[in-house]
Amino acid sequence: MMLFCSSAAVCGAVVALAVSVTAARCEASGVHSSAVVNEACGDAIVGAASMYNPFKPGRQEGGPDTASGERYDPSVWAAAIKTSLRQKFGGVQFGARPKFALVEAVGKKVIVKINDVGPLVPGRIIDLNERTMRHFDPSLELGVISGVKVRPLAGDYWIPGPVG
Repeated sequence: MMLFCSSAAVCGAVVALAVSVTAARCEASGVHSSAVVNEACGDAIVGAASMYNPFKPGRQEGGPDTASGERYDPSVWAAAIKTSLRQKFGGVQFGARPKFALVEAVGKKVIVKINDVGPLVPGRIIDLNERTMRHFDPSLELGVISGVKVRPLAGDYWIPGPVG
């Protein structure tokens, strides 16, 4: 009987430890809070955002490789910043670690990885990849979103995605 109780106690402790480690991992990979993000933000740049996808037929954007050397991926949270804003967002250079930005529009906020630059249409400050644009415009009917705020984020420990 005593052996059974000891085994049950050890088993219970192992289960409790496994649950706490899993919970900690979930919190670490979760959405950043608005307060944390706001503390790390630089000055906002306001302008228009559009979507780019070099794989769509008839597009005249650059090739499938981004300025950071990564391949364009429509399924991640990423964007291309206007070339003249390159330095404000950490340079965005081939092989360098991508920088991050907070993009705010239509009452939503999302952290994106800035892994590309481009000579955008005048008035536009950022080109969002497909996943990010769908966050702001699920039907992709708008084409261009005006009044977008983009702020560089300090540090490189950010998890791209919606801010809660």
